[in-house]
Amino acid sequence: MWQWENATAGALAGFATVAAMHPLDVVRTRFQVYDGRGSNLPTYKNTVNAIFTITRMEGLRGLYAGFYPAVLGSTVSWGLYFFFYGRAKQRYSDNGKKDLSPSLHLASAAEAGALVCFCTNPVWLVKTRMQLQSPLHQAQPYSGLYDAFRTILREEGFAALYKGIVPGLMLVSHGAIQFTVYEELRKVIANSRSKGTRMDAQSSGELLNSGDYAVLGGCSKIAAMLLTYPFQVIRARLQQRPGNDGIPRYMDSFHVLKETARFEGIRGFYRGITPNLLKNVPAASITFIVYENILNLLKLTRQKE
Repeated sequence: MWQWENATAGALAGFATVAAMHPLDVVRTRFQVYDGRGSNLPTYKNTVNAIFTITRMEGLRGLYAGFYPAVLGSTVSWGLYFFFYGRAKQRYSDNGKKDLSPSLHLASAAEAGALVCFCTNPVWLVKTRMQLQSPLHQAQPYSGLYDAFRTILREEGFAALYKGIVPGLMLVSHGAIQFTVYEELRKVIANSRSKGTRMDAQSSGELLNSGDYAVLGGCSKIAAMLLTYPFQVIRARLQQRPGNDGIPRYMDSFHVLKETARFEGIRGFYRGITPNLLKNVPAASITFIVYENILNLLKLTRQKE
């Protein structure tokens, strides 16, 4: 039962996050793929200019391009992530009988992330492509989630759904870093408030409030983001739709790495970092507030049964 409580809390947390932050996700994706060497996207000066330009040219629909695959991907990803992560922690802690070391928190998060990556890569690829559709886009746009999957399978084959899987797997380290930092900071705060008394994971939750979860979620996200963001840029560029000639702009991860370093330098690997920070730091705070509070509610409900 415990794993399903984690999955439910994670899924609801993921949905709340996407609904609030999606426009910034669209802006981030468009900045990530813009390399200054020819593009089907307008040129944006900064995050604010991008939001106003998209609103003026495409309306609210443009700001929420790719919303349905984003909701599906985030809800499924968070649900599966917390489910796999909860199971791994339970297994490594011998059903809660012993505290986990930082290395075991890292292993739990990495294990969960890899499994989620294989399950959801096709959804993220569709989301990326739908977010990149604009009035300047030359190819026939996807009309929706189903049409996107059908068109990709017909024109590019099943393997195309797993473009970007290599940097996606490298991004497993993002979740691993985030959850490790979150758990360790959570433990430090709980122990400091318990006046030195050793606390287990369940008891420590009683000492923390929503403000604590917001700070912990935001800090852990910043740490993970600064270390892993270049992999997000590489994945987004790989997942772009091929041109009308059917030839993709980038052939593989190494090609992206070489071309980006050659023409843009280190700055190219951090394109879109501003909207990414604006989106993901508050988003991480929202996610962990919702997750922890729903988890506490579910535990209380179970205790009353």
